[in-house]
Amino acid sequence: MDTRIQFRVDEETKRLAQLMAESQGRTLSDACRELTEQLAEQQRKVMTHDQWLTEQVNAAFSKLESDQAEFVSHDEARLEMEVRKNRIRNIG
Repeated sequence: MDTRIQFRVDEETKRLAQLMAESQGRTLSDACRELTEQLAEQQRKVMTHDQWLTEQVNAAFSKLESDQAEFVSHDEARLEMEVRKNRIRNIG
């Protein structure tokens, strides 16, 4: 089901926005719809990432609570990160 979105802008803003949209071969309504869809997609990505991060944190705590966690020193972690970064740099 489609939903109608209404908002208010001054006449000059509307006029200029319509001119820009028309110069791109679309209507102002099309442009607003596209922006709304882009914002929704960005929010979907944020929510997906938040869900993934929550799962990772919960998994880490589960490992910790079941004594399956593996701890490394700061130096070991730093070296491992350097290896990973170099691997990424060499791929790109």
